[in-house]
Amino acid sequence: MKILTAQEMRHVEALTDAAGTSYAQMMENAGSSVAQEITKRLTVQGRTILVLVGPGNNGGDGLVAARYLHDVHANVYVYLWRSRADDDNNMRLVRERGITVLQADADAGLAALADLAQRADIIIDALLGTGIARPIEGVMKAMLNTVRAIVSMRGENRPLIVAVDLPSGLNSDTGGIDPAALYADLTVTFAFPKRGLFLFPGAAYAGDVVVADIGIPRQLARDVALDLAEPDIVARLLPTRPRDAHKGTFGKLLVIAGCVNYTGAAYLACTAAYRVGAGLVTLAVARSIHPILAAKTTEVTFLPLPEAEPGYLSADSLPIVLDAVPRYDALLIGCGLGTHPQTRQIVLDLVGQMKKVSRLPMIIDADGLNALASVADWWSATPDGAVLTPHPGEMARLSGLSMEQIAADRIGITMQHATAWAKVVLLKGAYTVIAAPSGVATINPFANPALATAGTGDVLAGTIAGLLTQGVPPYAAAVAGAYLHASAAQIVTENIGDAGMVASDLLPALPHAIRRLRRGEE
Repeated sequence: MKILTAQEMRHVEALTDAAGTSYAQMMENAGSSVAQEITKRLTVQGRTILVLVGPGNNGGDGLVAARYLHDVHANVYVYLWRSRADDDNNMRLVRERGITVLQADADAGLAALADLAQRADIIIDALLGTGIARPIEGVMKAMLNTVRAIVSMRGENRPLIVAVDLPSGLNSDTGGIDPAALYADLTVTFAFPKRGLFLFPGAAYAGDVVVADIGIPRQLARDVALDLAEPDIVARLLPTRPRDAHKGTFGKLLVIAGCVNYTGAAYLACTAAYRVGAGLVTLAVARSIHPILAAKTTEVTFLPLPEAEPGYLSADSLPIVLDAVPRYDALLIGCGLGTHPQTRQIVLDLVGQMKKVSRLPMIIDADGLNALASVADWWSATPDGAVLTPHPGEMARLSGLSMEQIAADRIGITMQHATAWAKVVLLKGAYTVIAAPSGVATINPFANPALATAGTGDVLAGTIAGLLTQGVPPYAAAVAGAYLHASAAQIVTENIGDAGMVASDLLPALPHAIRRLRRGEE
């Protein structure tokens, strides 16, 4: 499924109208979809529903929803920001049904609005949707402030808040949020999700997001560069598992990871690769910490390496690694590797050699990325198509941008740099962004606070590396790996909640995430 900007959405609506499905019909479909989603969740007969109606199409969608909900015997009240045009057919149909209509400019002190907000079981926000172009001011701001204050005072007895297309005040392209905005429990967005639903702070206001079909053909957005990772698509990216396979069938992975301070990172990455199906994983690690990891990782084979000092790789490790590389199908470098100067130089020399002599798929994570960021034009000496997995701080070091700049445009910056660097770039965080050098990108549809704990990035790197090892192309491996990683976190949180998960809890959940995808249970 494509994720659209406001301009892209206007374009596909115009194409749909030109093809014969009119704007009026799309509005009818949109409003009825809102009503249907509400009735799926609640019995509305006899319930009080307040519909906040703004200008333009979003307000029209709200009027259609009001009509459908009235027709299934809800007690519906329409509250207008301003009067609608005399020829507004949806307004006419609302009035013909005898639905109570109130208007802000005839409501002294917004007293009637406050009373309705106090009594409502459901409040529908159909004020602005994607129509926000400037800060919310005046009467509309007062309306939203009044409703928000009443809802807050009601506590556990609060109404269900339903946003039409987007919560009013959420910028559909940037995720920026107006201070007057209401938190929605449910957002019914139309035809395609909008970028702002996956960008914070606005994403926190959307609640559960449902994408409703309003008659716009999906193929009209086929040229849009940004996708949402969907389970059926991700399932098709997973490697096959033939019955006559042996461990060589599923590839051999070389992992260069760990130092005296971060032995756990190496364990997590190697085990994750096995948990997603890699046939053989070898850990290249400093000799003095080999016994620690050998006791922890029973299935992993080892390539013990010389040390600059206890627990850190020395420059003498490089020829040993280069000699081993041809025996493997993929390479992961960086998890917990440390920042010792000799270790950092090994990373730089290794990726430089790989650029010259090898097409081995590789993923660079954590201290591998920090080593790259220490030199100018690092991307020119790094293999094209390599998978980079930075968190925002690492992305700032790699790009020279501030973390604030990255947070303000996570999608655009990731896409721009993936193309400029000729690398697959996965920017970690809530709604992880994965971008390919070709200019396309995918958003992972998960925002789980349980993943905000040490070591989960190492599990992610190992998951992607395990898929690369089995022959999944780099961009597909990054998309599928991010999805499996987040899905595994969902499985864990279903059992223990969103606090207290540790990274190793993800490891046994990864095979379950794969099974769910293959069975279509996501």
